[in-house]
Amino acid sequence: MIDPRQPKYQWGMRVRCLADLVNDGSFPDAPEDAVLAPEGTLGEIVQVGAHVESNTPVYMVEFEQKFVVGCLEEEIEPA
Repeated sequence: MIDPRQPKYQWGMRVRCLADLVNDGSFPDAPEDAVLAPEGTLGEIVQVGAHVESNTPVYMVEFEQKFVVGCLEEEIEPA
C-alpha cells in the first residue's frame, strides 16, 4: 500500500482558486458544467482529505458564497 501524499495546505488556510471551478456533476445543487467559483474567488480550507486511488490530497474549501467545493492543489493557492 502506498502512503498518501502529504498535503501542501492545511485546514483553516485562506486560499483563492486559480481557475474557474466547474461542476463536474458531483455538486447536486448546480447544473453540470456550471461555474461554482470563478477564478480568484477567496475561500477557506475546512477539511483536508485524500483521494485514495490517486494518492492525492483533496481540500474541501468553503467559498465566499457559503458553499463547499472539493479542490486539488493545482486549483488553489494561498490568499
